[in-house]
Amino acid sequence: MTRWWIYQRERFPVISHGALIAAFSLSAVCYSRLRRGVESFPDIQTSIAAFLCSFLFFLQLRVSDEFKDAEEDARYRPYRPVPRGLVTLRELGVVAGIAAAVQLFLAVSISPSLVLLLFACWIYMGLMSQEFFVRKWLKAHPSQYLWTHMLILPLIDLYVTACDWWKTGRIPSGLVWLLAVTFLNGIVIEIGRKLRAQDDEEFGVETYSRLWGRSRAIQIWLLAMGTTGFCAWRAAAIVSFDKVVLLLLICLLLIAVLVSIRFLERPVGGSGKRIGAMSAIWSLLMYLSIGLAPLTWKVLRR
Repeated sequence: MTRWWIYQRERFPVISHGALIAAFSLSAVCYSRLRRGVESFPDIQTSIAAFLCSFLFFLQLRVSDEFKDAEEDARYRPYRPVPRGLVTLRELGVVAGIAAAVQLFLAVSISPSLVLLLFACWIYMGLMSQEFFVRKWLKAHPSQYLWTHMLILPLIDLYVTACDWWKTGRIPSGLVWLLAVTFLNGIVIEIGRKLRAQDDEEFGVETYSRLWGRSRAIQIWLLAMGTTGFCAWRAAAIVSFDKVVLLLLICLLLIAVLVSIRFLERPVGGSGKRIGAMSAIWSLLMYLSIGLAPLTWKVLRR
């Protein structure tokens, strides 16, 4: 258990990841209910199933990365858990398999036909693990690599919302804005976690600050945040919560700009972590503001 505790601390922090995934899954289900005209909180079974499936999807993505990057990690990042022998790929494969069994059980408990959408998520994850069989091409085109790997997120989000609407047999209208938010927000987080000061760059490790340069990478990160914010505002507008969300997003964007300026002016060791932290805060508050917050407001007003 000590080995696994160390592994989760280094590669998949349960508490911090769990908080963000809980906000992601609960808000997705709440948004689905709002679009269906149901102004009540989801039941415990749906909430737990949505969270657990989301959490296990992201865990499986981490395990997939361990397999996919095993050769590069052994060469350039020997300090990571797998190269240094803390855990093995075989053990991680068993963990991913157990996670899949739990997901399958939860899907069947909601509706046996929901397994079809679960399989769709697994198939796309499998293609990702093989780099869509064009690994060299994707490595040479980081922008293409970025968006193709982020497409799994709206697919997961669709599955999470389906925990609520699947039995009705109809996808709620306006859900496309939520899926767009999820896709773009994935880009914000992915870029944000790979922005580093010069002193923190590692040989053989690709970061967006190295690929694009710090200034351009920051510009793209802010552009992604702005685009995500617009989609979040549109998603909030169709559940009559746009004014609150707009005010929140403007404040968060201003803070992000200030953090970016500080990073560019003083790119000292460790300063890139502020960008990653800002990405996480942005995601957490945005998801809560377009799903859980408006549903809570409507419930309290009744």
